[in-house]
Amino acid sequence: MKIDEKEIIRQKEIMDKVKTKNPAGLLCKIVTLGCQQNESDSEKLAGMLTKMGYGFTEDSENASLILFNTCAVRENAEKKLFGKIGALKLLKEKNPDLLIGVCGCLPQQKVMEEKFKKSYKFVDIVFGTHSLYRFPEILYKAISDHKAVRDIADIEGEVSEGIPTLRSNGIKAYVSIMYGCNNFCSYCVVPYVRGRERSRDYRDILQEINELSKSGYKEVMLLGQNVNSYSGGLDFANLLKKVSDIEDIERIRFMTSHPKDLSDEVIDIMAERENICNQLHLPVQSGSDRMLEKMNRRYDIEHYMGIVNKLKSKIPDVALSTDIIVGFPGETMEDFEKTMELLKKVRYDTIYSFIYSRRYGTPAYDMPDVMSEEDKHKNFERMLELQNSISLEKNKALVGTVQTVLVEGLSKTNKLMQSGRNEGGKLVHFKGTNDLVGKFVSVKITEVNTWTLTGELI
Repeated sequence: MKIDEKEIIRQKEIMDKVKTKNPAGLLCKIVTLGCQQNESDSEKLAGMLTKMGYGFTEDSENASLILFNTCAVRENAEKKLFGKIGALKLLKEKNPDLLIGVCGCLPQQKVMEEKFKKSYKFVDIVFGTHSLYRFPEILYKAISDHKAVRDIADIEGEVSEGIPTLRSNGIKAYVSIMYGCNNFCSYCVVPYVRGRERSRDYRDILQEINELSKSGYKEVMLLGQNVNSYSGGLDFANLLKKVSDIEDIERIRFMTSHPKDLSDEVIDIMAERENICNQLHLPVQSGSDRMLEKMNRRYDIEHYMGIVNKLKSKIPDVALSTDIIVGFPGETMEDFEKTMELLKKVRYDTIYSFIYSRRYGTPAYDMPDVMSEEDKHKNFERMLELQNSISLEKNKALVGTVQTVLVEGLSKTNKLMQSGRNEGGKLVHFKGTNDLVGKFVSVKITEVNTWTLTGELI
């Protein structure tokens, strides 16, 4: 179900009201913490702010509005957020007109409501994931009433179309195809903060991507907590087919894929269509069936390896990445060694690994530990050492090959070089000129390290 079009029109009318209150063209600083979905949401926030007359800055001293779009998946993200907010208290005292806002997944947790009331009274705006489309109204209230606005909707947000979006570049675009999650993995807070699954209508998705194509975008990333359960009038495999038919979209990626739902049809369409990248993020979380059951993942390693083998059979050069949790409650050394064995079997290009972080409200929150924190950290370091060696070996095999790279701009670490990504998602550096940005180029790989490739333009 979509949000009533009249409501979106009402929010646009409020954007005009905010703009009249900001004739000087005030500046906003947006700080995004979290996943690609958060980044996509921040692009919508930026789009609405632009319509309300705001410009953007990275300097807190120059900002009239500082907005944190937050993640609730791990404790580190939470600590990072409150550290950043706490550092702004003095700035707020010096500049009482400064507005500070927090949105996204973290405020959607009920336990956070009291924390903001008691310890962070100087925060002016707090709203959750389900209130994103009403941001103009929330901001207008804060500006007009000169008092804090708290808007944490308990109901799951409906799919909203027509929200202005300001993307960070004109080369690659995030396109959300669904919101929420129905899986309820025992460690994960996402179903509680983003709600149950709601899929966008496929016609709205195709219209958005067609517009991106006409605007010169070359790559799209289809986003969802579990894209394989997409149900917006088509299944995910058929949505992929229709997206791959759109002219001038030369690369299509998607994430995240839940192993229990990845179909043979999706693998087949990946193999058949040249513009669907040979890259897949397939979170496993653990190599132990016992841990997978405790995590409520609803597959075992035999099933997971069956998917991996199909992928490698049909797409021999597929680049695989995964998520792994170390130290989940109840994990033993034997369980951990099974994860190490899985890494050796699959030989991922990249892993995203974290020591388990308890999240209030999830089933795993009260599960007892059997492993010490010291052993968890030792295992984490061992696993990174193993994976780094695998990643480096896989990269070394690319020396001498020619990679097609979509150029994104100057390297963040070496301003003398351009950078971009190959089809497998690996970062490639090379000497080139700024007029190559947004184009596909051929680069012969000459040297590598664990995380990046370096080469010569040919």
